[in-house]
Amino acid sequence: MTKIKFFADSNGLYGFEISGHSTDSCKDFEGKLVCSAVSSAAYMAVNTITEIIGDKCDANVSDGFMRVSVKNVSESSRMVLSGLKLHISELSKQYDSRITTTTEV
Repeated sequence: MTKIKFFADSNGLYGFEISGHSTDSCKDFEGKLVCSAVSSAAYMAVNTITEIIGDKCDANVSDGFMRVSVKNVSESSRMVLSGLKLHISELSKQYDSRITTTTEV
């Protein structure tokens, strides 16, 4: 199960944490597909925030784990994070046994 936690303050989203894998076994094609979709979306969001928008992030990444917090978060970065949350929420509707999402305020 992949667990995604979004971090929010009174102004909106400022980060997220992804943990776990969506696969049951090494031959679980659907699980690998879901893991890849989540990972790709997360990396695209972070790369857009840091390389296109120019906001700085604290990041911790390892196998099955990614935690990102935007420093001095801009409105543009909040919008990217909202887009990521929407994308992940839609994936979780389709693959509800593989993805869970929460928001921590």
